[in-house]
Amino acid sequence: MTESKGKIMRIGAICLAAGRGTRMESKVQKQYLLLQGKPVLYYSLKALEESRVDDVVLVVPSGEEEYCQREIVERFGFSKVSKIIAGGAERYHSVIKGLSAVTKVDYVLIHDGARPFLSNDIIERSIEGAEKSSACVVGMPVKDTIKIADADGNIEITPDRTRVWQIQTPQAFKYSLIKKAYSLLEKQENAGETSGLSITDDAMVVEHFMNYKVKLVKGSYQNIKITTPEDMMIAEAFLGIKQN
Repeated sequence: MTESKGKIMRIGAICLAAGRGTRMESKVQKQYLLLQGKPVLYYSLKALEESRVDDVVLVVPSGEEEYCQREIVERFGFSKVSKIIAGGAERYHSVIKGLSAVTKVDYVLIHDGARPFLSNDIIERSIEGAEKSSACVVGMPVKDTIKIADADGNIEITPDRTRVWQIQTPQAFKYSLIKKAYSLLEKQENAGETSGLSITDDAMVVEHFMNYKVKLVKGSYQNIKITTPEDMMIAEAFLGIKQN
């Protein structure tokens, strides 16, 4: 719990680990691959465990709840993980389930469990950003020039690099704001009105359904998402640097 203007605020977190990771080209799902002898998912949960987050909901593939409870939560003593629930067909379905499972929180962080380099500094900046603006996302300014292609694969636009960020997680929100935004998305989906709408992160839901500006806060260039085999090699290198 944290105190804001004399009021005790509760911070929740949803850790998403329900993806199948088809691009990893591995029989083992990416969240369970071993980094320095521990599952990728371990590192995100450890960071949340050691932060001022009060409550963590872990979202995993259907049928793997007991495995994660036994082999990850109990094995490594993650006492802040209060619930382990099955995810949905898409990432945003998993977030909807997570938002329904987390209880009695004022702010919520939504984090991809495949980003093992979450740190307490990033968590603190996320919480502070959410407290100030009700919605913020972690990211970093891009290093490379970005090109926007047209339908034929030709360069259409070259955006100003100084204004382009690569977005990471966690993404942090006032709970009532993100809950309402996802409720509107769910309502529209149930009505069959989401055709052509591609949801790739939580900020998009707030931007689209609440017409709300989301604040950017700095994460880290090390805060990578494990997606391909090359990412595992990079992650091993980062861990080696930290240990030396």
